[in-house]
Amino acid sequence: MAPLIMMLVAFTIIPVIYNIWLSFHEYSLFRRELEFVGLLNWQKLFSDSRMWGALGTTVFYFVFVLAIELVLGMAIALLLDAEEFGFELLRTVLTLTLVVPPAIVGMMYLLIEDPEFGVLTYVLDLLGILDKSTPILATSSTALWGVMLADIWQWTPFMVLIFLAGLRALPAEPYEAAMLDGASGFTVFRRITLPLLSKVIAVAVLIRGIDIFRMFDYVFVMTSGGPGTATYTLSLYSWQQTFSFIKWGYGATLSLFTLIVILILANLFIYVAKVRW
Repeated sequence: MAPLIMMLVAFTIIPVIYNIWLSFHEYSLFRRELEFVGLLNWQKLFSDSRMWGALGTTVFYFVFVLAIELVLGMAIALLLDAEEFGFELLRTVLTLTLVVPPAIVGMMYLLIEDPEFGVLTYVLDLLGILDKSTPILATSSTALWGVMLADIWQWTPFMVLIFLAGLRALPAEPYEAAMLDGASGFTVFRRITLPLLSKVIAVAVLIRGIDIFRMFDYVFVMTSGGPGTATYTLSLYSWQQTFSFIKWGYGATLSLFTLIVILILANLFIYVAKVRW
């Protein structure tokens, strides 16, 4: 137990305490040292219109990516739950996307969505959905969707695997009773599968929700927040303030604010969904 507590203190508690301390300081480029600024960084945070814009983008990304991954993950899991020929191989293939680093996936989708030779751009142009003269990642109305697509491609299989494990653990008796009563497939799903799977869904949403909210890799690699501020997220804004503008104190304040928002959302969800560990 002692080594575990020491690791928890070293890798979780100390960094958070240091971040809190840093949020009350700012690095002076002239003096080359940290100066105590009190609540100045926190006052700046709440009056920073760019931060509110980044928060709005993060929430938009969070809601849509989580909803799409949830629905797609459930649909594919229900399909692969059947013991059809080839499905075992498909279940194995699904795990491949999870071992690829997000930065590599971002670079891969840079090529897929390239306006000149990207396969996605070609298909969308062929279907008349998006003209080739409108580059996906360089247009403010489509750039965020282009980034979200990479996230959905990589992490929907994670949802599929969690839901598949949940489906395989469900008891057979309620389904046998429903078959005897002549219930339709949709009724069985709505009245039996969803309620029995509710805890598994809640845990999947919680884990992915936290991960999505602190999303950084795809945006950094694919758009760097552009065009303009169309794909600016809280994590990217915090990184930029810390490492590009050497605003260590304000960067720490932004990181703490992101942590507080995630804690509030996670605990609210745990309370509403009645998740018990």
